[in-house]
Amino acid sequence: MTETQPTDEAQKALNTPKKSHVRRVFALLVFAALFSAVFSTGIQDKLSLESLRANREALLDFVSINYVVAVAVFMVTYILAVTFSIPGAVWLSVSGGFVFSAGPATAYIVIAATVGATLVFLLARYVLGDVLRSKAGGAIDRMRSGFQEDAFSYMLVLRLVPLFPFFLVNLVPAFLNVPIRIYVVGTALGIIPGSFVFALVGSGLGAVFDAGGDVDPGAVLFRPEVIGPLLGLACLALIPVAYKRLKANSS
Repeated sequence: MTETQPTDEAQKALNTPKKSHVRRVFALLVFAALFSAVFSTGIQDKLSLESLRANREALLDFVSINYVVAVAVFMVTYILAVTFSIPGAVWLSVSGGFVFSAGPATAYIVIAATVGATLVFLLARYVLGDVLRSKAGGAIDRMRSGFQEDAFSYMLVLRLVPLFPFFLVNLVPAFLNVPIRIYVVGTALGIIPGSFVFALVGSGLGAVFDAGGDVDPGAVLFRPEVIGPLLGLACLALIPVAYKRLKANSS
């Protein structure tokens, strides 16, 4: 008997898993290298009010002379902070408002945060699923019904109101088969109000520094005049979910 040679199609099918495995290992190595490089800079220790106060004049001078470069550096830093869930990243939003003013900073924050969140989504779905799924834990089950009923509306709600930590909202949709277009659009639209609030806080930091005071961005977000409108927007985003449920119950 002669040994049957695999066809070209069969050979390609055999090679595909190997190629996929190689790509995954390569992506893991790149991720690990970037992770080590980012944290070796000590950036997580520099994101604070004290650091911003100490470097106030240098930052403002640099931005006035190199505006485009400053914007690029800010956005790349923000993308890395979101991708690697760096503690204290909220101070980046405040810093953006401080050096660029509230309006432009909001635009830069929304774009960079959406890019960073999308990178996390892609890593969770295609590269680091097993590792990151354990980080998500029980949040997957707690969010499952919301995404199943109306993924876009629920995505908006989770971005508008901090019901779950930001990094969990980045991860969980990847494990619940949320389409990437819904994830990206829901993220971009949903973080606009909160981003503007933090940028607005930052734009007023000059007066705070001059008075020798402190500010807590987290506390600002939960003030009634801030959280009230955000909750109102979240309720509007939930209207399609409520409508679908009422329609299902009446039929």
